[in-house]
Amino acid sequence: MRRSPLPPVVLLPLAGIALLSLAGCGRFDPGRMAGVATGFVSHQMCSATFVSGLDPQAFYREAVAPTTRPIDPLLSHRIDHDRGEVTVTLAGMAESRAAYRGPLGCLVLHDPPPAAEPIERTPPATPLLPPIAGPALVEPATPALKVALDRAFEETSAPPHRRTKAIVVVHNGRIVAERYAPGVGIDTPLIGWSATKSVMNALTGILVRQGRLSLHGPAPVAAWSDPNDPRHAISVDNLLRMTSGLDLGNSLTAGPSDLIDPSSQMLFDERDMAGFAERARLKAAPGTSWAYANGNTLLLSRLVRDKASNGASNGASNGASNGAGGNAAATLAFARRELFDRLGMTNVTLEFDAVGTPVGSSHMLAPARDWARFGMLYLDDGMVGGTRLLPEGWVDYSAAPTPGSERFGYAAGFWTNRGDSTGARHRTRLGLPTDSFMARGAFGQYVIVVPSRRLVVARFGISHSHDNDMATVARLVADVIAATDIE
Repeated sequence: MRRSPLPPVVLLPLAGIALLSLAGCGRFDPGRMAGVATGFVSHQMCSATFVSGLDPQAFYREAVAPTTRPIDPLLSHRIDHDRGEVTVTLAGMAESRAAYRGPLGCLVLHDPPPAAEPIERTPPATPLLPPIAGPALVEPATPALKVALDRAFEETSAPPHRRTKAIVVVHNGRIVAERYAPGVGIDTPLIGWSATKSVMNALTGILVRQGRLSLHGPAPVAAWSDPNDPRHAISVDNLLRMTSGLDLGNSLTAGPSDLIDPSSQMLFDERDMAGFAERARLKAAPGTSWAYANGNTLLLSRLVRDKASNGASNGASNGASNGAGGNAAATLAFARRELFDRLGMTNVTLEFDAVGTPVGSSHMLAPARDWARFGMLYLDDGMVGGTRLLPEGWVDYSAAPTPGSERFGYAAGFWTNRGDSTGARHRTRLGLPTDSFMARGAFGQYVIVVPSRRLVVARFGISHSHDNDMATVARLVADVIAATDIE
């Protein structure tokens, strides 16, 4: 990151954003805001170009420009295809550079540079999950399913646009319909944004089943190991449910106000993301208040990194970390061996920060088919092909409403339509079943799991509506259920 004193032409729009966001948790720091803006753009452009293989200019126009208003006219970017880098400047005064690192995805570079980590790709294990389709596109199995996809892909005449990019419908273990927008195909990795949090739920569950991590009791965060530190009481359950009480900002919405939000600063202007989050002060006693913030999941991601890297040497202890830490190579190997390979997810990119922590709040990319395979893990209480991957009862735990989230209906790494929250009532009125729950990410990324219907619907897009096009997605699920009822 390169920064120089910012001129008034930059300071004025940044100050306007800060004033409009006084209810938020940030303060007016022009250099910090510039770092978030350029870091966000460089990272997303890098991932879209070098991981997803999308047309970079189309991606910028659809995904980036609507998010960076009103400073978008001050931003410029340069893509170096030979070096696998994207450089973004703000009025020529602040600059961020993101680099593609192969299996580790993209990273915004900060000093000191990340340590080199060779990633050895061993042959994937035979999947426990049977094939859900052949290599060819699966056309809708019935006319009613075709109508459901037609409606979901129908574009609005005026903003906000839906920009649906991919839909995969799995019923009774097989894809019964799928469709992709131009430029996106069966093998195109798509960013999940906060749907990635649900993947961290799965990796946490695997470690809990293995006896290497505990939901309850103090989370093994070395910086909080002193019992006199009020953060010592924060548990893994608190991190999954967003009830840590830490002052980590607000990750519920995506837009210009993110420039002053601590969670966005962590994601796009810090080299050690979990290290940033662990320094946050408490604003509420652990377990007493719900606040959706990416920093909770980054702390959980580091616990997964350390336990996955250190292996069984940590035993079942839930005390403070032994300080050995972990690394990206071992964490990725664990995720592949214990989760991705077992589900037949063959084209996943989980991105990491500079100290080897997976960016588990937001930065996993995978084709829509692989996202659908992930959702299938939650249809049978974490059992796949007769093998238990998640602890018994983990799915119901993951979908159980979190006290304090009644306005939105959040569970443990998933959004839930179970219980009597305002959010659940709203979504069920729109057409989602009461037993359903979902991995959900910004701009319209969804993996909706309906155990009672043996159904998983994966929908990915670039929607800038205030609710991430929830009404369209709920209608899609309702249409699919109606269509599969008459098969």
